Amino acid sequence: MDNTHRFGNRVENYVKYRPGYPAAVLDFLFETTGFTSSWKVADIGSGTGISTSLFLNNGNTVYAVEPNDAMREKAEELLGNDPGFISINGTAEHTGLAASSADLVIAGQAFHWFEPVAARKEFERIVRPGGAIALMWNERQVDSEFEKAYEGLLQEFGTDYAQVNHSNVTLKEIESFFQPMPFQLKVTGNRQTFDWERLKGRLLSSSYIPIEENDIYKKMIERLRLIFVTWQRDGVVHFDYQTKLYLSIVP
Repeated sequence: MDNTHRFGNRVENYVKYRPGYPAAVLDFLFETTGFTSSWKVADIGSGTGISTSLFLNNGNTVYAVEPNDAMREKAEELLGNDPGFISINGTAEHTGLAASSADLVIAGQAFHWFEPVAARKEFERIVRPGGAIALMWNERQVDSEFEKAYEGLLQEFGTDYAQVNHSNVTLKEIESFFQPMPFQLKVTGNRQTFDWERLKGRLLSSSYIPIEENDIYKKMIERLRLIFVTWQRDGVVHFDYQTKLYLSIVP
């Protein structure tokens, strides 16, 4: 599937059940770059606006650059009344933004969809001198017995999970993207709590998961239900994440 069309039929579940980003991200940006609410942020691959919201709530103007029509239109529906929100139909490689128009260029949960050489060139073009470039992920952990069982379900039923999983992005690839600029890494804990319906929605928010019309959908949901019943405590289960922010300050 063309990466710019993935998630088109997942939008509602994506909005409801994907994790946000902790406020510690903003604290780290302030400590390392002097980031303030006056900075203009280019959020590349902004999707339904999860990362965009973090900066809008801080008072920033955000250029939300997203090529997927369904996701971009959902962000416009949810965030369009915020005066700081500017929606742009563009890609990481061709954002449509003016040169030096952003103080911070950031990609949240999206870098693995980019062509990195072209994206780096575009990021350098649109960020101002002295600004910053960042890559950010919520990286789901696989430590608890529940998390291990859920990971096994993804490996069994995910159509192309092994190919598109963002954890495939290696440190070497990140170093290559930033080179020759040095970068810093900030790691922050993050957690989601799910009852049964929310866990099901979280699963179905992933682009590699079969939809209801697929022959294996019923078997997959039955497996998920068994995992939930086995590992729930007081009717809920948890995903723990590490929110990873890779940050480089532009000369």
